[in-house]
Amino acid sequence: MLELSQILAFGLICLAMVLTPGPNMIYLISRSICQGKTAGFISLGGVAAGFIFYMLCASFGITALIVAVPYAYDTIRIAGAIYLLWLAWKALRPNASPIFNVKDLSVDSPAKLFLMGFATNLLNPKIAIMYLSLLPQFIHPQQGSILWQSIQLGTIQIFVSVSVNALIVLSAGSIALFLQEKPLWANIQRWLMGTVLAGLAVKILLENRR
Repeated sequence: MLELSQILAFGLICLAMVLTPGPNMIYLISRSICQGKTAGFISLGGVAAGFIFYMLCASFGITALIVAVPYAYDTIRIAGAIYLLWLAWKALRPNASPIFNVKDLSVDSPAKLFLMGFATNLLNPKIAIMYLSLLPQFIHPQQGSILWQSIQLGTIQIFVSVSVNALIVLSAGSIALFLQEKPLWANIQRWLMGTVLAGLAVKILLENRR
């Protein structure tokens, strides 16, 4: 079973990453504004299915990798920290893209909305690297089954991401308008997320090797 410290630390990383602009966020916001909240939630269903797919694939793959390859944990730990630093730089760099950079989209059927949400998530490098590089850092072989711990951590990630994205779908229009009219708050969000991600990366790099 996971310890409370593992759950809280991993949950914080999941929260910081879901609040960092990426393909999923932009697609859901754009879809919700262009076609309505129902379309946004159908698209979110596809995104959630993509999370489940990644969780299952990564859980079985990570289990095999950590057991079979010496120093695999340290390799993916360092790679994950570097990726967090890259995300932090993207948030903090001058002229960073606005968080609500909305795109015009055509009206699509429910089936296509679901499939597009699924495909957007599968092609999202942030999610792929999170599962392959970040999730293994919170796995402790001495606590039991690596596979079961991976599934538990994946479930936490899915819960946090779907919950936050559902709130974004519900309030996409009003939040987008607010941030367009109040650019100071958009800048605060960028600096807050960038600082959190950089801090997490430094913490990961300073951890002792297992």
